Amino acid sequence: MKRRVQRERSGLMLIVILLTLPVHGWAQEAPHPPESLPMTTEVGEGPADEGALFLLLPVGAQAVGVGRAMTARSTQEAAFWNPAGLGGLASTRVLVYRGDHLVGDATAVSALIARPALGTLGLSYQLLDVGSQDLTDGQGNVMGSVSVRSHQAILSVATRLSAQIDLGANIKYVRFGLSCRGQCPEASMAASTFAVDLGGQFIPVRSVPLRFGAMVAHLGPRLQVVNAERADPLPTRVRVSVAYDLLEQFLPDEDLGFSIMVEMEERWNGDRGDPSLYMGSELRVGEDDRVFLRGGYILGGTTQTDAAALGFGVRYERFELGMARSLARTNLAAASEPVHVTLGISF
Repeated sequence: MKRRVQRERSGLMLIVILLTLPVHGWAQEAPHPPESLPMTTEVGEGPADEGALFLLLPVGAQAVGVGRAMTARSTQEAAFWNPAGLGGLASTRVLVYRGDHLVGDATAVSALIARPALGTLGLSYQLLDVGSQDLTDGQGNVMGSVSVRSHQAILSVATRLSAQIDLGANIKYVRFGLSCRGQCPEASMAASTFAVDLGGQFIPVRSVPLRFGAMVAHLGPRLQVVNAERADPLPTRVRVSVAYDLLEQFLPDEDLGFSIMVEMEERWNGDRGDPSLYMGSELRVGEDDRVFLRGGYILGGTTQTDAAALGFGVRYERFELGMARSLARTNLAAASEPVHVTLGISF
């Protein structure tokens, strides 16, 4: 299975290179991708007419475990989902994320400074390393090696306006880089842009543990990789969600909680009408929610098949560990996503 994933990653890497390099010069002698792989530049889970699709890859064990239904959640992972979910944090935290996606290895870190009377200020960074691929001429001679890496840096601001309203915003710097070593000087290129996320969460009735969330994600200028005519729009998405704690209203004094979440996601630009639907649940057990069991289900529209997600988490004093696995299969290949891990510490 590991060798199969490595072969698929190499093929996907080659496709990204071929479809982003200039058509003149030595690029015409580059090898052709295997016929079994799709001809697409997708690096995430969206249509090929969008750029920076790595922004759609999930970040965080909690998010993966609940099937990505995060827009209505007040959680420490909200910097990569709905920044309004950071408004209710009570302590400063540092988190490290790891996700080995089919298309590459993703590593991220967040530093969240929380002041309950004011709100939360966060700084986050994510690197997606797609890997390296040797390029050869028609005779099989190695001409060079090309590497693809994508980055996003996030400044998050969130506040709790009242006991019922949280608001948040992300300002993001997004960069795609393709670098070459060897006889391929024209292959190196880079593209960058800015984007914003705007979100809110609302509790209609204070005595009822029902929370609504809505946001616009990845809204910004086009990503220009080659020229202005070939610039691609960002994968802007609109998300609406609802979360309800089934046990809080009936067992308020017990060290037990069970939340369910339902979320719908739709494209901001282009063709609409086939939204993705995310459903998740989380069981919390113990004083201060020390053990978490998570499950989710994804109805993926046109970008992925329907599949489940599973995860768990433990919290001990200031430390927290979460692990999850999505069983979703994307259009890129027939392999599911590996395990995602989140490590956190509060101060």
